[in-house]
Amino acid sequence: MSSSIALSVEELSFSYGGKKALSQVSFKIQSGECTILLGPNGAGKSTLFSLITRLYDTREGRIELCGFDVKRQTCLALERLGVVFQQTTLDMDLTVLQNLRYHTALHGMGRKQAEQRIQQELERLAMYDRRFEKVRQLNGGHRRRVEIARALLHKPSVLLLDEPTVGLDVPSRLAIVEYVHRLAAEEKLAVLWASHLIDEIYPDDHLIILHEGQVKANGMVDDVLKASHAPTIKDAFYALTQGDQI
Repeated sequence: MSSSIALSVEELSFSYGGKKALSQVSFKIQSGECTILLGPNGAGKSTLFSLITRLYDTREGRIELCGFDVKRQTCLALERLGVVFQQTTLDMDLTVLQNLRYHTALHGMGRKQAEQRIQQELERLAMYDRRFEKVRQLNGGHRRRVEIARALLHKPSVLLLDEPTVGLDVPSRLAIVEYVHRLAAEEKLAVLWASHLIDEIYPDDHLIILHEGQVKANGMVDDVLKASHAPTIKDAFYALTQGDQI
């Protein structure tokens, strides 16, 4: 495997009982690449994330993070992964700083390194001045910033974002979209961003369209548009999903 491939998914299938959630899903994400996983509700996006993070066990197919098999080399693989789930997982009654210190402790960081990393990530997200506030006092956009900071504390190679902007106001949403794209480019971070919002996709993004558990398109935005003979991403999505709504 090329060292530039940060996430590799090969022939991945998964079922809930007799219902197929994913069927032979395959794709690769390079370091420094922002990949948008676009699909309607029920497409299989959350199932895919659960398999990558080992919340579910992989029965059919293979997932590798930076060359490490998620199933056979779990610790080596997952220590290279940062995750922001759709539902918040912060402790509302702890301060921003307490939440992040807890995360650094889980990763075995010493106090000095932890404080440096926390300050760095919060400053990049303009949240350092609010480090002593309880999470409950923050609005949705600021909570998301804290969750992104937390996901980056251990310097992962791959960042998974499961619809992180759902429910946010437009300025907060667009600020997070811009920040993550810049982060991917500057830090050579591989990003897999599950979304159903077309305006979160940049022209130079890698785009994967998932529908009913199958990959319907996989490539750079221009390549997907050309292959589907569509003038816009919305038109391409409509054509590839037989008119399903985003």
